[in-house]
Amino acid sequence: MKLCIFGAGAIGGYMGAKLAAAGADVALVARGPHLAAMRRDGLTLIEGGETTNVAVRASDDPAELGEQDYVIITLKAHSVPPVVDRMQPLIGPGTTIVSGVNGIPWWYFHGNGGALEGTRLESVDPGSAQWEGFGPDRVLGCVVYPAAEVAEPGVIRHLEGNRFSLGEPDGSRSERAMALSKALSAVGLKAPVRPRLRDEIWVKLWGNLSFNPISALTHATLDVLCTDPGTRAVARGMMVEAQEIAEKLGVKFPIDVERRIDGGAAVGAHRTSMLQDLDSGRPMEIDALVTSVQELGRLTETPTPTIDTVLALIRLRARSAGLYP
Repeated sequence: MKLCIFGAGAIGGYMGAKLAAAGADVALVARGPHLAAMRRDGLTLIEGGETTNVAVRASDDPAELGEQDYVIITLKAHSVPPVVDRMQPLIGPGTTIVSGVNGIPWWYFHGNGGALEGTRLESVDPGSAQWEGFGPDRVLGCVVYPAAEVAEPGVIRHLEGNRFSLGEPDGSRSERAMALSKALSAVGLKAPVRPRLRDEIWVKLWGNLSFNPISALTHATLDVLCTDPGTRAVARGMMVEAQEIAEKLGVKFPIDVERRIDGGAAVGAHRTSMLQDLDSGRPMEIDALVTSVQELGRLTETPTPTIDTVLALIRLRARSAGLYP
């Protein structure tokens, strides 16, 4: 089994290090100082007080790596459409594209049936770049739960979690899903194959949709924004609107809004990824996390006044910082 991780930063590097340490045939696509360090010194993983260094095959040129059985994408959502053409040398007749990207995925309306079957989402796949360049039949969904960081170039620090939930768009337990689950499980990662992956997508998105932009606007950590009465009310309003949309699309939520917000508070003084991107001058992941839900609101004829308001504010904040087109 040949695997390629496209975007071997914190999460991709964590998965890649686990696979490489176990002797899997894995290649990593990265860039800049991080790539240079991996080529020179190998990839170092700090996990649970232990440090492991492994030699890895890493490149910034997919053409060097050839066709793969699985291409696991762990980029920010807005970074994927521009590199679809570059990824083509990795894709052969039997290649599976594993979409380990936050937010509403571009393939959401593939394989789920209903009146919106085949609908393409411009907010997450401008110009249908992924729909046309990958093809929805190739995709295997993935919800990413681990937290990790690039401590320095070539060094990944694992913080918590080791689950990568997998799921076919049609909910089947396919041979390709089960094979990847087995491969990831063999290196100490949890990789359950879920028949209703969209339910998990929405539960995770609930937090990303609300906590991320609110934190970037206020610079508050999770424990603060989830317990302050005002910001908690805004987060609740966004989640309630999102829940109405999702339930119209057949999603079932295993927990309620209050419990989801309490879960965010329990994480503690965490700075969300959107706040980190703002502070670091990196493009902000607004469209997959927030604009996509607004687009789904329009498709399902669901009012989203709170989401609309927060989206307008975070877009202007990001544009003023030069971090959103």
